[in-house]
Amino acid sequence: MTYNQIKMALYATYITNYYGYQLMRASSSKEKKRIRTLYSQILLNKLKLDIRVKNPEKIPQDGQFLLISNHRSVIDPLIIEVATQNSNIFGHWISKKELYNSFFFGLFVKNAGTILLDRVNSQMGAFFSEIKTQVQAGDSIYIFPEGTRNKSENTLGDFKDGSRIIAMKNRLNMLPVFIKTNADKKLMSSLQDGEKRRVIEVEFGDIINYKEKSLSLEEAYKKEFNIA
Repeated sequence: MTYNQIKMALYATYITNYYGYQLMRASSSKEKKRIRTLYSQILLNKLKLDIRVKNPEKIPQDGQFLLISNHRSVIDPLIIEVATQNSNIFGHWISKKELYNSFFFGLFVKNAGTILLDRVNSQMGAFFSEIKTQVQAGDSIYIFPEGTRNKSENTLGDFKDGSRIIAMKNRLNMLPVFIKTNADKKLMSSLQDGEKRRVIEVEFGDIINYKEKSLSLEEAYKKEFNIA
């Protein structure tokens, strides 16, 4: 690891746990959104990564949605938080068990407003019940339909079935988001050369009705952003 990478790793560990403690004391979704946004802004700014939304007019100011986004990097949730900072929408991230047990992310993830997805647990009742509880409370759900980071050269990985099921069960229309820039490559470049500012572009699509079945969710997403 380079000196800059070590320095950033130490800083990121400190700030992630610091805001994890702040989130423990947050008593409302509004306060959690404020803290999550602030944390994301600080860390991305430290990395000299600027988020540019191509079409901010498409971001809903209010409402409940299943926000669906492509997934290439560990900083994708931060990118989404900054991109939606001026909206009143607050979403609970679907989070895998590994993040809950992580020394680096654990405290933050457990308190930030997340719903645990345990892939080795065949009993999914508690998972869907928690989603229903948060939706009934007025919040949205944020998910990466690919299920894991896309490390291939393809623009998009295969979508899993879970996102469509969540939308249908909770009558949530879907808000598609496309991180157009390969954020993982930008992150790696930043860690190697921390002097230059870099831009990550994000695009929002039109709302996809949860009742829409003429296309699969993956096909509808690709059509929305003209992905071949």
